[in-house]
Amino acid sequence: MEPCELQNELVSAEGRNRKAVLCQRCGSRVLQPGTALFSRRQLFLPSMRKKPELADGSNPDGDLLQEHWLVNDMFTFENVGFTKDVGNIKFLVCADCEIGPIGWHCLDDKNSFYVALERVSHE
Repeated sequence: MEPCELQNELVSAEGRNRKAVLCQRCGSRVLQPGTALFSRRQLFLPSMRKKPELADGSNPDGDLLQEHWLVNDMFTFENVGFTKDVGNIKFLVCADCEIGPIGWHCLDDKNSFYVALERVSHE
């Protein structure tokens, strides 16, 4: 998606998500509209798979992603799960179907939860 399209369709003038954020696989709602800020930060996320396979940290395949929704409080999420610690990182997964990672959280920063735009859908 082009940056201009992204800005108009998904990001409000205040920089928040215009639409609900959903799991691509099962459609479960992850975030309500207006609850996350658009953020550009380069983060590595492993390839999408089931939660138990993510926690072992042994598979380095993945993507370097830059466009994310930033959430400052874990209780803002409607439906999200976390992997076991992989170093000082927890990956975010869909709590219903456990597919992920859809996002990233560093344990050193208790107030920053990133959800990759490429790993979710919007409605």
